Amino acid sequence: MTAGLQRLLLLIVVSVVIADCVWAGVRHFDIDIRAYLTLAVLSSGLVAGGLFYARVRRDERLSAMLFGAAFLVAFSASFSLFNYFLLTVAGARIDAPLAAIDRAMGIDWPAMMAFAAAHPFLDRLLEIGYNSVLPQIILLIAWLAAQRHSAEIYKFCLALAVGAAIAVFFWTAFPSFGAFSVYDLPQAVSSRLTVALDSHYARDLIHLLANGPGHISPQQVKGLIGFPSFHAVLALLVVWYAWPSSRLRWLIVGLNALVLVGTPIQGGHHVVDVIAGFAVAAASVAVAGSVARAKLLAPSPRLAGAVTDLQPNPS
Repeated sequence: MTAGLQRLLLLIVVSVVIADCVWAGVRHFDIDIRAYLTLAVLSSGLVAGGLFYARVRRDERLSAMLFGAAFLVAFSASFSLFNYFLLTVAGARIDAPLAAIDRAMGIDWPAMMAFAAAHPFLDRLLEIGYNSVLPQIILLIAWLAAQRHSAEIYKFCLALAVGAAIAVFFWTAFPSFGAFSVYDLPQAVSSRLTVALDSHYARDLIHLLANGPGHISPQQVKGLIGFPSFHAVLALLVVWYAWPSSRLRWLIVGLNALVLVGTPIQGGHHVVDVIAGFAVAAASVAVAGSVARAKLLAPSPRLAGAVTDLQPNPS
């Protein structure tokens, strides 16, 4: 029943990889080929494991878990590479207007950072929450597999791909890097902060937009997107797909509330970036659900052929 979703996710990855290869062949970017090939081998091995458990051992849970892991590795690597290529065609930054929107909402980002610096326990707690998103994704896939929610793994992967596409293509037209690329914090504040991303990171992003991607390696790749916050999108998707579990629900909600609150502080985002993440996450869930329903309800080619064979011959 989920074979159609598997094929769709494979098609997405293959399409992005082909786009990467064609663009890299035309522009001759400086790419760490060996590192990306290592990820390709890893994801291929996971796909092979998923197919083995789907067709030989007939364990849908393990198959979905391995296939989901393969998709996350392959899609993250290939699409982040594509995002770096898009630096060469990106438009003009919109950080100043986004900062103005924050101020119009009564948000003072430097004051927010000063508050975090004055409360180190809160600052550290927000850092832990902000850095928990990727581990949460891994654990979510394992939990969905353990609960026999195989289709939800594919839906989650599809929603992640849709959210990434929306965020990346909007960012290409209207690039932004966040509040930390607009404001300079006083030394007395910055020296007391413990943050995942700081002003040096912001300057690196501005340099990339001005001068191109340079050497691209998965070991050094940076999150480029400011608005809408893809970190917020991921946190919201984890909440959505974990919500059916009464055991996990409130733990996940609490942890990702920290992520959302901490994103402007730990990730240097404008608050409006996080607000936009809600809209992107909602669109991603809606599209993924609609596509998944269509794929799950569509008869497999083998079943369709069997039905045709059973129909009476009009002659």
